[in-house]
Parts: sequence; C-alpha cells; structure tokens
Amino acid sequence: MKQEDALLVILQWIRQGSPSRYPNYGYDIYLPNVIRWHLSNERPNMQSNEEHQALRDLYPIFVDAAWELCRRGIIRPGVKEHGAQTTDDGAGGSGYSITAFGRQWLEEEEEDVFVPTEPGRFAEMMKPFRSRFGPGFYERAQEAIRCYGAHAYLACCAMCGAAAESILLATAIDKTGDEKRVLTAYSTANGRKKVENMVIGQAKEHIKREFRGLTELLKYWRDEAAHGKASKISDNEAYTSLAMLLRYAMFVNENWDDLTK
Repeated sequence: MKQEDALLVILQWIRQGSPSRYPNYGYDIYLPNVIRWHLSNERPNMQSNEEHQALRDLYPIFVDAAWELCRRGIIRPGVKEHGAQTTDDGAGGSGYSITAFGRQWLEEEEEDVFVPTEPGRFAEMMKPFRSRFGPGFYERAQEAIRCYGAHAYLACCAMCGAAAESILLATAIDKTGDEKRVLTAYSTANGRKKVENMVIGQAKEHIKREFRGLTELLKYWRDEAAHGKASKISDNEAYTSLAMLLRYAMFVNENWDDLTK
C-alpha cells in the first residue's frame, strides 16, 4: 500500500459515515479505527494477532496520508470541539477532525477522490521527463496537480498550459542549439506559434497532426485562465488538461529524435 491508497481509504471511511465498532473519542477521524475497518474489508477472517501486526505495519503510511490531507486543508490534528474527549494516542498523531473547508470539499463531486492523479502518483508519472524537459516543466506540472487537489481548476489549467510550453521550449532549444534565439522569438508577438514552427515546421505530417492535437486545448485553457473575465473551467476541463499534459510529454519524449533532428 502507498500513501495515495491510504488517503483514498480515509476519504472513503469519512464518506461512509466513519463506520466502526470502536469509539472515535473526540475526533472525526481516529486512524486505528480507519485501519481496522480497511483490514476487515480486505481480510475479514484475520486473527486478532495478525490484525495487530498489520495495524502496526500500515500505521506510518496512514499517518503520512492524514498529513497530506492536513496539508491540503481538508483535516487538522486534534479534537473536533472544545472539551471533547482526547487520548494520548490521538494527541500523538492518531486523531484528526474535518475542517470547514474539508466539509465543503467533501460535499463536492465524489468522483474527484478516485481519479488517478494523487500528488505522489502524478509525480512518479512525470519524473521520467524531468531531465529532458527541465525543472521548469516539472515544477509547473506539480503545481497543476496541487491545484487540482484543491479544486482550483482554473489555476490547474493555467499550470498545465505553462508546463506544456516548457516542453515546447525545451524541444526547440535542443533542436536549434540556440537558447537565446528561441527565448527571443518566444517573447515576441505570436511567439508561441513561432517556436512551434521551429519544432514541427519541417516534421512529418502525422507528427504535426498529433502534436497540434495535443496542444490546442492546452493552449486554449491556458489563455482562458490568463484573462480577467469569468471562466467556466470545471473539474472536467482540469482533469482532461492533466491527462493531455501527460500524453503530450509522452508523445514528445517518444518522438524526440524526429522533433529535434
């Protein structure tokens, strides 16, 4: 089990009304109960001594997952109200309560917690491209997934577009061998189109088609996010934007020789 798996278990447990035959004391979330619930679903015939050892083994992963939810503002350490019952174990890292933002977050679409875009997994998928496309790409890609996790969908699309442009710049610089020329062209009017022409102007037709197909929506959403007018960008656009960014990175990486020769 990874941290992202434990995070989903915690959220499922909350959504199902904190099912447990054990007391939660003064907390909304008492991690040993969450782990026991998970184990009872996975291995219903587990012996008590096996359960005790499994709880000890899984506990560090679940604490890390709880801290990630704290970092995102969904839960916080401590009891849910003044004077509620505390325990030494709860105060030591096992007890958490849902924040006001967390309750609002949980009331929104339930599907968002099941998308395969948890920060750790997304980082793993993007990591192989870091050396090729540079730290600017990687930083923006990670910002995009953090925005998605916070339901900041407009910002997510903006960061996906920025990460895609980092890929474009890295490709053009490698192809021309002239970083100054590429960045100068990029900073002029219609700079993005000029740099794109450097990369695919002489490319094979099928590469041109796929390259443009993968970047058109990313460019549109990035421009939409950059304007001051109200936007209708939602979860669907943000999720698609993340998926397209990953596919674009994979496509450029797979066709690197053709695009840069």
